Order: sequence, then structure tokens, then C-alpha cells
Amino acid sequence: MDYSHLHPPERETLVQFLDQHRAMVLAALDGLSDEAAVARLLPATEMTIGGIVKHLAHMEDLWFTCRLLGASYPPPWEATGDDETWAWESARDDSVASLRALYRAACDRSRAATARFDDLDHRAAQPSFGKAPVSLRWMLVQMIRETAQHCGHLDLMLDVVRRAPHPR
Repeated sequence: MDYSHLHPPERETLVQFLDQHRAMVLAALDGLSDEAAVARLLPATEMTIGGIVKHLAHMEDLWFTCRLLGASYPPPWEATGDDETWAWESARDDSVASLRALYRAACDRSRAATARFDDLDHRAAQPSFGKAPVSLRWMLVQMIRETAQHCGHLDLMLDVVRRAPHPR
């Protein structure tokens, strides 16, 4: 039996894991009402499902469009830049369809940006944390970590939505 698919090269492994988590984010929106997307579902946090999705779209553009490529923020971030609170707060005005489109577009830009560089040691065009540019490898691992963390939050929130007496 051929098990080579279990031992892909490093880059392929990183991209596969990130894409799996990206797919989970999009799946969280399946069948979700606009009202549920903006509802505060957990008492210990102000996070919403929509806020998480919009925040993750912002992080995709922050790391891969702005830091890796050194390009300007695309819409809707061009006026807010590195202000992470705007994505969380403004999501209450977004529909599930618009959040899905925003996240997909950000992920597509990220895939296109990372495809431009073969070397995982490639350094970003812009410094991070006010210090120095990080590597493409670091960015991929960072986005896996961040997306996976928020997938856990989404799982908890979706469990609340499923148990609620109102329809999804």
C-alpha cells in the first residue's frame, strides 16, 4: 500500500493544514442566519461568529498581502489598516453571505501571495512586531495557529446555536 500521501513535503503539509482550517471557518457559516452570526453567544466574550470570520479575513490580508508582499491593504481594510478591533465590531453590520465572500477573497489573495515564493525561508517585505520580517514558514504556521484557535471558538458558538430554540 502506498502511504506517500502521509509524508508530503513541508510546504504542502503546511498549506494542507491551513486550507483544512479555512474550510472549517467557511463550514461554520453553512446554514447560519444573519442574526446568529452577530449574536453574542458565549457569556464570557464579546466574540461573535461573524466577528471571528471577519477577523480571520483581516489576518489573512495582514500577513500575506501586507507583510509578505508589502502591498497596501485591500478593501475593506484600507481605511482601518492594522486596527484589529474594527473587524470584530463592524461584523455586526455584515450578512453571512458578505462575510463568506470577504473571507474567501482574503484566502484567495493569501494563496496567490504565497504561491509567488518557493522558499519557506523567504522573508516578508515588511517587518512584523516592529522588529524584523518573519519568514513565509512562520506566517503559514501563525495562520494555522490563529485559524485553528478560532475554529475552536466557532465550534463552541455553533453548539450554542444548535441548542437554541430558534432556527439556524
